Amino acid sequence: MLLGASLVGMLLFSRLVLKLPWAQVGFSLLLLYLGSGGWPFIRIFIKTIRRDVFGGMVLLKVKVKVRRYLREQKTVPLLFASTVRRHPDKTALIFEGTDTHWTFRQLDNYSSSVANFLQTQGLASGDVAALFMENRNEFVGLWLGMAKLGVEAALINTNLRRDALCQCLTTSQARALIFGSEMAPAVFEIHASLDPSLLLFCSGPWEPSAVPTGTKHLDPLLADAPNHLPSRPDKGFTDKLLYIYTSGTTGLPKAAIVVHSRYYRMAALVYYGFCMRPNDIVYNCLPLYHSAGNIVGIGQCLLHGLTVVIRKKFSASRFWDDCIKYNCTIVQYIGELCRYLLNQPPREAENQHRVRMALGNGLRQSIWTEFSSRFHIPQVAEFYGATECNCSLGNFDSQVGACGFNSRILSFVYPIRLVRVNEDTMELIRGPDGVCLPCQPGEPGQLVGRIIQQDPLRRFDGYLNHGANNKKIAKDVFQKGDQAYLTGDVLVMDELGYLYFRDRTGDTFRWKGENVSTTEVEGTLSRLLDMADVAVYGVEVPGTEGRAGMAAVASPAGSCDLEHFARLLEKELPLYARPIFLRFLPAQELHKTGTFKLLKTDLRKEGFDPAVVKDPLFYLDTRKCRYVPLDGEAYSRIQAGEEKL
Repeated sequence: MLLGASLVGMLLFSRLVLKLPWAQVGFSLLLLYLGSGGWPFIRIFIKTIRRDVFGGMVLLKVKVKVRRYLREQKTVPLLFASTVRRHPDKTALIFEGTDTHWTFRQLDNYSSSVANFLQTQGLASGDVAALFMENRNEFVGLWLGMAKLGVEAALINTNLRRDALCQCLTTSQARALIFGSEMAPAVFEIHASLDPSLLLFCSGPWEPSAVPTGTKHLDPLLADAPNHLPSRPDKGFTDKLLYIYTSGTTGLPKAAIVVHSRYYRMAALVYYGFCMRPNDIVYNCLPLYHSAGNIVGIGQCLLHGLTVVIRKKFSASRFWDDCIKYNCTIVQYIGELCRYLLNQPPREAENQHRVRMALGNGLRQSIWTEFSSRFHIPQVAEFYGATECNCSLGNFDSQVGACGFNSRILSFVYPIRLVRVNEDTMELIRGPDGVCLPCQPGEPGQLVGRIIQQDPLRRFDGYLNHGANNKKIAKDVFQKGDQAYLTGDVLVMDELGYLYFRDRTGDTFRWKGENVSTTEVEGTLSRLLDMADVAVYGVEVPGTEGRAGMAAVASPAGSCDLEHFARLLEKELPLYARPIFLRFLPAQELHKTGTFKLLKTDLRKEGFDPAVVKDPLFYLDTRKCRYVPLDGEAYSRIQAGEEKL
C-alpha cells in the first residue's frame, strides 16, 4: 500500500511538475516499481484481475439489488410472488419420495392456505412457529406460508431429541409446533415438558394414538383453508424470517437469526457468483433445516425460478439414478457426501447424467480432482459461510481445494481478513496498538469479517439469545474502534488470494456434515458418568471427512458399563454427536486452565493410537452397537478404512 501511494505521488510529480512525457514517466515508474520488489504484484495482478473483477461485479450486483429491495421494503414472499408471476405453471419442487411435482402456482396456493389457517389459529406477525419435519415439498410450503403471515419459522434439526429439542422450542418462544408424523415419537418423549398453550399440528399419515393428546391433523385443515394471499404483514427486508439452529460453543443448539435480506443475499451470491441458469434443475438431498439445503438450494427456486428436486435423505446408491430421472444439472453436496459417492463401485449411470455443476462445501483437496473427473462434472462450486456469518466466500473459478478467495489487489472491496491466533486457545494475537495482526500468505489464521450494520452485505444479525453474540464478536480487529465477526475457523491464503480451509478449532468440530458442540457432549457424558470430568474433541480418521468425536474420561475404565453407556447415548445424543472413541484416564488427570477450561491440545495430538496412548481405549463398533476395546489390530483396520465408523 505504501509502495502504491509512493508511485502515485511520483507519477503526479513527474507529470504535473516536471512535465515529462507520459512514455518517459511510465517507463521510469515501471523500472522503479520492479526495482522495489513490485514484480510479484504484477504477476498476481495478471493472474487474478479477471477473477477479482468478476467477483467485484457479483458483489456490486447483489448489493444494488439488496439496497433496492430495502427501499421498496420487499420480503422473501413478495420476491417469490414475482417469481410466480413470471412462470406460474413451471415445476417448482419435485419430491423424489413420492414423485410429487408442484408448480409455482401450487406452491403459492399451498403456502397461502398455510398463512390463512395459522391466522385463524390466532398467530400473527411477529409470532414464532416451530417446524420439525423431514424433507418434502410441504416443508417449503409451510415455512413460506408462515412468512406470508409474518410468522417467524424456527426450523428444528430432526436429529434432536429430549433436552436439546425442548431447549429449541423453549428458546424460540414458539406458539405452535408443526411436526411430521415421522417425528411423532420424538414429540411424544417431550410432550409432558412442553408449554400447555403450545399448539400442536401433525402433517402426514394420521394415527391419533401415535401423537400427543391435543394434536390436530394439519392436512385436512389446510385443504379447507382459503388459498388467497393474506393481508401483507408489517415486515421489511431487514426483519426476521427464519431461525436456523446451529451447534455452537455455548453447548446446546442456538438459533441464528435469518432476516429476509440475509436469505436473499446468500442465495443471490451463489446464483450470480456461480453463473446459474434459469433452466437449471437442482438436486437437493441436504436437510432443509440447514442453510445449505434451505437457502442455497431452495432459495434458487423461490427467488430465481429454478426447479429443485428434494430428496428425504441422501442415498449414494440412488444419487445418479435420481439425477438422470429428473434431468438435474446441479447437485448439492457436503464433503462427506462426495466421499460416499466415490466409495461406490463404478456404475453406468455415472456417465449418463447431465450434471454440469456440484455446489457445496467441504470437498477435500485430496479427492477434488478424482470426484470431478470420475463423475464428469465440469464445475465444482465450492463456497464457505456459516448461517450467521458476514464473510461468505465463493470459489468462482473452481480452483482445486479452495473454499473461496479474497482479492490481493482490491482487498478493500470485501473487508475480510485472516488474523493471527493461538491455535490451541483461538485467542486473537494483537500488536502493540491492540489491533489484531493480519496473516501473510501461507500463514494460518482465523477468518474474520468487519461488521458494518448499515451495509447489507456486512451486517451481523446474530442469535435469538443475544448473550450468544458475545463470543462471536471482537473489537479492534481491522483498526481501533471497529467490530468483527469471528468465524472460529482457521484458513490459509496463498499468494493469489485463494483461501483453503485448514481446520475447525475451538469448541466445535465437524462430523457427518454436522457441527458437533464439545460443550454439549461433555455435559451429557459427564452426567451419564456420575459427573466425571470429560474432555471431548475431534480426531482425524483416514478416509473420512471432518473429525470423529473422541472423549477422554477421568475415571477408571472398569467403573463404567460400556454396553449400558452406549444404550444411554442412543437416547441422549444425535448419531453424529456420539463419541466414536473413548479414552479412560486415572481420576484427576484431565488438566484445566485457571478458568477451568479443559486443555485438549495434547489429547488431540495423541489421538487414538494404542501405540502412543497407554490408557484404556475403546471404539464404537456399529455392528455390535457398543464400545469394544481398541487394540493394535482394530487400529490397523480403522486406518485401512476396513472398520465402518
